[in-house]
Amino acid sequence: MGANTAAKLAHAPMAGLLDLTDGVHEGRIARVEQLSRSVLVAWVALVSQETRKWSAVRDAIATHCFDFVTLPTSHERIVNIVGQAIGMEALRSEAQPPELKDALSSSMLGSSDVMLELHRAIRKVAATDATVFISGESGTGKELTAQMIHARSARRDMPFVAVNCGAVPPDLLHSELFGYERGAFTGATQRKIGRVEQAHGGTLFLDEIGDLPHESQAALLRFVQERKVERLGGLESIDVDVRVITATHQDMQAAVEEGRFRADLFFRLCVLQIREPPLRVRGKDITELATHALERFKDERARRIHGFAPDAIAALHNYGWPGNVRELINRVRRAIILSEGKVITAHDLELAEHVSLAPDSLREARVSADRRAIEVALFVHKGRVVDAARGLGISRVHLHRLMQELGIPTRAVIDEAHDSTDPSDSE
Repeated sequence: MGANTAAKLAHAPMAGLLDLTDGVHEGRIARVEQLSRSVLVAWVALVSQETRKWSAVRDAIATHCFDFVTLPTSHERIVNIVGQAIGMEALRSEAQPPELKDALSSSMLGSSDVMLELHRAIRKVAATDATVFISGESGTGKELTAQMIHARSARRDMPFVAVNCGAVPPDLLHSELFGYERGAFTGATQRKIGRVEQAHGGTLFLDEIGDLPHESQAALLRFVQERKVERLGGLESIDVDVRVITATHQDMQAAVEEGRFRADLFFRLCVLQIREPPLRVRGKDITELATHALERFKDERARRIHGFAPDAIAALHNYGWPGNVRELINRVRRAIILSEGKVITAHDLELAEHVSLAPDSLREARVSADRRAIEVALFVHKGRVVDAARGLGISRVHLHRLMQELGIPTRAVIDEAHDSTDPSDSE
């Protein structure tokens, strides 16, 4: 087999049959785990009437398999289930183009203070098994952070299962998470193992947790408390061992106060918290990320691009990046294709109006610098106003005044006005 053929197979979804008709064999399971790490494969277990009752067999199915078939049965049924397994694996693998996945992984590059703080936090939480809540704006790389936590944890060799709660229709989300039994509803012709069970032994990442419907919130709370799940239409409680990581761009404190999200569930999910830095506070990382994206996609046009023009660099740092790293990658990629020169200009990035400030806008430049410094300080100190003020060398009162003048929201910060130990509070 040639190298190109092997590479294509590694990215082509496929299905495999796992023979459990005579029980669980360590060598067989080890081979399944090895293949699953190198190729996109969905496993279908073959069990007998006797072995399907064994707890070891059920655990192997929950950990490694898309579905199972009890023998004897028709060849047509096996073929149908294998086809469904391949289809599901294809849907998961096509959720995001491979080249965009590679580019988005570069969002973890950078040596700014906020990124160094993020990496320190990842190392700390990876050493524990507690639930983690990742907050941050859309496009900042929350799933990548969850993957890094998993990769550095004791569960690194077990599954990492990601579910976007906002992408699954609310009426299907419960069965997607917890599975269902045959006959649970019209069209449920066979048992389906949910994503929670698929993550057994590993990490379950629930993205956009703020979109979770109330019905699913109650079921998730029960699972987090008891580490057991019940498939829809089932009567059996199934033990599942997973580490739960959740994320959202929403203001969860507001969601709890408004009754859109259960407070008891949020407190269970937010034992440890990581805050993903927005691109606008990452300073010098912006140029590094743009250059990395240029190197990644420069071959998409025939004529060579030599880099960024000075006005493009200025625009990159003046722009606010509401779409964060994902927006930066898309703008650079589009500019590579549309640029007619040897360098990418601010016009190519569609950021010409952000190149420079007008001659009479020195005050605006100062305001912009103050805003960025305050945002970075608040991020590094996790919203603690007193600590942020100390870091900036000003009093808490002065910092509050600046935040009001600059329109920086105070909802997400911790007001420590009651802390009388800060000697700089008086002016």
